[in-house]
Amino acid sequence: MTAMTPGSNIPLSAARVAVDVAAPVRLDVSGLLLSADGKVRSDDDFIFYNQPSGPGVTYRSGGGTAPDSIVVDTAAVPPGIEKIVVTASPDAAGQTFQGIEPTATVRDADSGSVLASFTPPRLGAETALVVIEVYRRQGAWKARAVGQGYANGLAGIATDFGVTVEEEPAPAAQAAPPAAPAYPQTPAHPQAQAYPQAAPADPRIAPPMPPMPPAPPAAAPAAASSGKINLDKGRVSLQKNQTVSLVKGGRPLLSRVKMGLGWEPAFRGKDIDLDASVIAYGPDRKHLDSCYFGKLSILNGAVKHSGDNLTGEGAGDDEVIVVDLGRIPAEATGLVFTVNSFTGQKFTEVAKAYCRLLDAATGEELVRFDLSSTEPQTGVMMAKLIRQFTGEWEMTAMGEYVKSRTVRGMVKPAAAAL
Repeated sequence: MTAMTPGSNIPLSAARVAVDVAAPVRLDVSGLLLSADGKVRSDDDFIFYNQPSGPGVTYRSGGGTAPDSIVVDTAAVPPGIEKIVVTASPDAAGQTFQGIEPTATVRDADSGSVLASFTPPRLGAETALVVIEVYRRQGAWKARAVGQGYANGLAGIATDFGVTVEEEPAPAAQAAPPAAPAYPQTPAHPQAQAYPQAAPADPRIAPPMPPMPPAPPAAAPAAASSGKINLDKGRVSLQKNQTVSLVKGGRPLLSRVKMGLGWEPAFRGKDIDLDASVIAYGPDRKHLDSCYFGKLSILNGAVKHSGDNLTGEGAGDDEVIVVDLGRIPAEATGLVFTVNSFTGQKFTEVAKAYCRLLDAATGEELVRFDLSSTEPQTGVMMAKLIRQFTGEWEMTAMGEYVKSRTVRGMVKPAAAAL
């Protein structure tokens, strides 16, 4: 094994290498695919826990018990990519590398044998590091120790390498009991807006909190004495913040349902490319997975997406997400349905945006929510399905707008809204 120093390099004897980055604290580890100009070709070249795979490069989670790593299959890296840089930052908000120096270990990804290790020296105020780069030189692949620090976190690294970093407003305050913990002010991951791949379950998305959502406001006109509506009287039209229990005749509706989302351009002849998605969470607001046009099935097939509609033209639902409530695994307790404007048009340019819940077997519409107001934003959380302690599911109309063109940027505000 070679102990590397800053600037040193080694030839790679393996075609597939894994770069593990370990420290005394939990780290966010990422990989960026860079072309000859030192920039990513698009946001898809930023590989991390919410976008875990790209051409020839994969993020691998250690699950909290082992280091996270970036795996590079050099034979699968596109010809236009000259290097892959591996970065790391402490998961805790504002924490620097002072006293918690990380160690990167380069391994043969197939055999596990160690090829080299590198511990960047003299760290202090850095909150993010470019640790190792795997690069191509005259047809051969090498690894170089870097250790370049940034004081402005992964956002600084992302910006340097050409990743789009969109500023998002803080999520609106949610009605909640005074004792409920506040959503943390951790910095957004720099690729919060990048398309598209969703992540495996990761305990870093949000802090523990009770799974029960806050009760609807007392003034909600449709609220019954129990504080919720059920489906005993048939179809329900919700207003913002109203909740309906998916119960008929006192029994949970544990059948397949469809969430249909639709919209029309507000101005004739101007196509609007909106994308409907659903984000799944665990009981502590942990992000489990996201279902969208680029990942049409999650939770072992319990949630499936119909595919992308690029314009919103035509009658009926533009995109449909099928949810088999009876097959949703126990660790999934909340689903948030979102719509984003990938092309960047604001929702003020969209007409008739709605979501509706249907019985998948009969096509009967159970619940409908029409957006009666609009805001000049690029993302909206339409509704959420929450599993109660009794096992029944409740749907709450949301209609909360967010500045985000992709489902990636909805993960944190949607967690805050649970």
